[in-house]
Amino acid sequence: MKSKFATITSAVLLLLAGCSDYLDVNRDPDALSEIPEAQALLPAAEVGIANNLMGWDFGFSGAFWVEYWTQSYSASQFKALCEFQPEDFNIAYQSLMSQPLADLNRIKTLTAGDENKGCYFIAEALSIFTWQIITDVWGDMPYSEALKGNEGILHPKQDKGENIYADLLARVNSLLEVDLSEASVDETYDFIYEGDFEKWKQFAYSLKLKLLLRVSETAGYNNAAVLSFVESAETSLITASAKISGSIWDDSREGKRHPMREFEAGGANYFSTNVIGCKTFVDYLSENSDPRLPKLFSGGTKGAFFGDFDSKEDADGNGTADDKETYCKAIISPTADVLLMSDWEVNFYVAEVYARAGRPEAQAYYEAGVKASLTQHGIGSNDIATTGYAKWTGGDTEACIKQIAMQKWVAYAGYQHIEALLERNRTKYPAVNEIDIEANRRAAFENFPVGDLTISVRGRARLNGNLPASPLYPEYYMFRNNNAPAQKPNIGQKVWWDKKSGK
Repeated sequence: MKSKFATITSAVLLLLAGCSDYLDVNRDPDALSEIPEAQALLPAAEVGIANNLMGWDFGFSGAFWVEYWTQSYSASQFKALCEFQPEDFNIAYQSLMSQPLADLNRIKTLTAGDENKGCYFIAEALSIFTWQIITDVWGDMPYSEALKGNEGILHPKQDKGENIYADLLARVNSLLEVDLSEASVDETYDFIYEGDFEKWKQFAYSLKLKLLLRVSETAGYNNAAVLSFVESAETSLITASAKISGSIWDDSREGKRHPMREFEAGGANYFSTNVIGCKTFVDYLSENSDPRLPKLFSGGTKGAFFGDFDSKEDADGNGTADDKETYCKAIISPTADVLLMSDWEVNFYVAEVYARAGRPEAQAYYEAGVKASLTQHGIGSNDIATTGYAKWTGGDTEACIKQIAMQKWVAYAGYQHIEALLERNRTKYPAVNEIDIEANRRAAFENFPVGDLTISVRGRARLNGNLPASPLYPEYYMFRNNNAPAQKPNIGQKVWWDKKSGK
């Protein structure tokens, strides 16, 4: 099967002259504003979103803060993340605002009056999705006046997160009313669903479900209403993940690799020298014989305490000091897909809505979510959802929510790190154990709380024993906008929907 590098038409390349590589997201958006054909903007917009979802800020920070990975003992690149030092995710914010969101707005402007609503529908769906990520990550942000420099609004006001959500829901409802009977896009321009508008409509329905459920812990959440939506839209939710296929990437070319591979290939070697498996996650997979473990890590099943990269002790008593142990390494395949919204994610959402209603349908959707995750990893012969540790056990509502959340935590690894962080913050699973690793590393090793997160050894004091909740407001916003608020005190400040008790 040919890569879309080969199938993209020469006309597109000519339209994108001035940034001749259409997958290069480091480009001048003003140059692209002159492009007359809307669909020519789609490839860079779609890949630009993907590059951020699994790029420097979201890809690494999400993986560290949900304790998939930790900093190696021999390097220091990610110590700040493990120590819960101030982080603002400025690269992701600046990139999303100046690149894919600007392109998506341009597409909508160019196609607003077209009878063919194909490009408009995709652009609006992806715009809603991207704004959801932005407000979920940072909380209150400029929204209603954002991206309106051409209207003279150079310092957009900050909107409350709940108001942004209300508008996003209104937008997705309007989008679902769009007539797609005449919709079309050349499949070579659409890297996600190749112009299949049945799948794009499923994406929009699933996006609405995601928005509805993300506020589950707020006073305004009504599970009966969400259940009604699920029952009415059950056959309209995604069955095929919204993703950039791994066939798009070219590991031999700088700037064309899978976004996380950029930090390993070309001599960077971040994975081989900086990133090791975190004991929190590795032990959970290992002790439960989860077949996804060797798909996510190489070099054994030994993980390190989170944020304990200065230890010279011998925690496990095997005669080798912690800093000399051989820990497993994270794997990111050169041909890994990048997921925007996964089929397992949506199945888990539906399972939770049914579980909150005390309905037995929760089990089938939960099992479908686990199986879909295994399929994504190429695992077809191991059904842990019905015969292994992930077997549905039911119980009261909270027990069901925990079981769903734990499998969601596992499924997101390697594919959706920022969503893993957001969903952990919403559900508070995995829970946080109070164990003080530094106080007695041998005791911590022997009595490790498998299935719980631990507080960073080097970051414990910085957030008063709590976990990160959201990054600081990005520098790009704070120093360019006269309407910017006072900076957050630290990365422990929760966004508006993060209401559930727990760390």
